[in-house]
Amino acid sequence: MDVSMRNGRDRVVRIMERPGRWMSDGELADLTADLRSIAAKTLDEGSLTYGVFAGDRDRLRDTIVTLVATRDGTPIAFNALAVMTLDTQPEPVDVLHLGLVMVDPDQRSGGLSWVLYGLTCFLLFMRNQCRPLWISNVTQVPAVVGMVSEMFSDVWPRPNADRRTLTHVLMARRVMGGHRHVFGVGSDAGFDESRFVITNAYTGGSDDLKKTWADAPKHRDPSFNDFCELELDYARGDDVLQLGRMDMPAIRRYLTREVPRNAVFGVLSTALYVMMRRLVLPLIYWSDGSRQYSILRPARRDNDV
Repeated sequence: MDVSMRNGRDRVVRIMERPGRWMSDGELADLTADLRSIAAKTLDEGSLTYGVFAGDRDRLRDTIVTLVATRDGTPIAFNALAVMTLDTQPEPVDVLHLGLVMVDPDQRSGGLSWVLYGLTCFLLFMRNQCRPLWISNVTQVPAVVGMVSEMFSDVWPRPNADRRTLTHVLMARRVMGGHRHVFGVGSDAGFDESRFVITNAYTGGSDDLKKTWADAPKHRDPSFNDFCELELDYARGDDVLQLGRMDMPAIRRYLTREVPRNAVFGVLSTALYVMMRRLVLPLIYWSDGSRQYSILRPARRDNDV
């Protein structure tokens, strides 16, 4: 998937699925430079050394990048969503990790949260024939904890949650067992399975993202702020691991609560385009017997030896 859509009059959103598998070296270098330029404006000092900032093609093979730029091409925000394949039974499950979100400080009041946190998940959900998709989130920011809790379904943990399920526990074990590098958590970090809290989380490349309680952006609902203050040790550097699902109720909440009314038509049009590509391209491949498409080979001609 490589789609673009306008966001207001002056911004363009581009979603690039697994760019490490199809972009040229030059395009990857340009993309990495755009991401680093946003990070340089966001961080007061230091640098990030994991994930998309490494400029490693292999790291971008299982990453979906949502990049927001002005019409003149200046990058202002991004979300790097990672695809984690968990070894579960009876078959492996793909989990969309919401990943790292960064916004140019001058653009933080521009209403980009619905683009950076939900748009890519929505398009993937529609392309997947509306089958539920699992998502994960690792953060210490109360505003993000609240946003994920309100946007997705069956999220654990969150304030006033009913209970965790066995599926939540098994998936969390596999995330922490084999995918810590995705969110920059070192092997020495602990994991409190009863609370889904990662202790001493900022030792695996994400060190410069560590925040104090005073610096962490708060949510408008104080229950999320109280939850994070109670559960997380900000001096040590704790994170909460949230697991949830994108399903039809989540889609309704996203379209009615998060997406601005003047953007709903553009979102639905983009979703229709993505779905049509999934439907139409296989028909084109099967009907054209003269060319090879991946494992589909050209038809054998009578005069072939």
